[in-house]
Amino acid sequence: MEKLWAALLFLASLAFAAGPFIVPDFGGFDADAFPVPQNSPPVQPAGYAFAIWGPIYLWLIVSTGFGLFRRAQDADWAAHRKPLLASLAIGAVWLPVATLSPLAASLLIWVMLIAALIALFRAGDMDRWLQTAPLAVYAGWLSAAAPVSIGLLLGGYGILPPTPAALVGLAIALTLALVVQYRLHRAPLYGITVIWALVAVIVANTAPLNIAVAGLAALGIVAILALRGTDTE
Repeated sequence: MEKLWAALLFLASLAFAAGPFIVPDFGGFDADAFPVPQNSPPVQPAGYAFAIWGPIYLWLIVSTGFGLFRRAQDADWAAHRKPLLASLAIGAVWLPVATLSPLAASLLIWVMLIAALIALFRAGDMDRWLQTAPLAVYAGWLSAAAPVSIGLLLGGYGILPPTPAALVGLAIALTLALVVQYRLHRAPLYGITVIWALVAVIVANTAPLNIAVAGLAALGIVAILALRGTDTE
């Protein structure tokens, strides 16, 4: 059965990576898909940050392929497969859903995140650069992207003005990232990936300067680095 799960996970990673080819022009939620159009929302990172998806797709394919062909029967690799499969299977349909409904896509990305975090915590100690590291980057990016979706929904549905909506989204992202990194010291790439997203939020809010959003993102970076600095593992 373990080889079957490994094979299904490898196929799911391929399907997940095929998303940008199925929806090639996706650049984020359509601004006009919300009752209040979201043109340059302050919660959204600068566009260059989304290039991280390329390494994530490739690393997950390499990881799950290695898991299938070299570690299919290894107990150390078994525990994370089912939750990661759930996350990637949802991720394979996320882009088409995102073009139709930001609300549905936001719900799905939170399910993807929860499943990815479960997989990350269950990952074993063998082959860390092929087992834990890609999961850490994937879960780290989702830990930023899912709260960003909350900020977009709060602003897009007129619940909060743009800056308060962004601050709520960032606060959720920072709280989540700090809790996860505190509980999981063996995956430093998780925090580094969240920092990548936070730097891009700062870049997006420099012209014009949104000091509240950029300041909270900078504070989050300092907090994550300080937490890593106390790590003795």
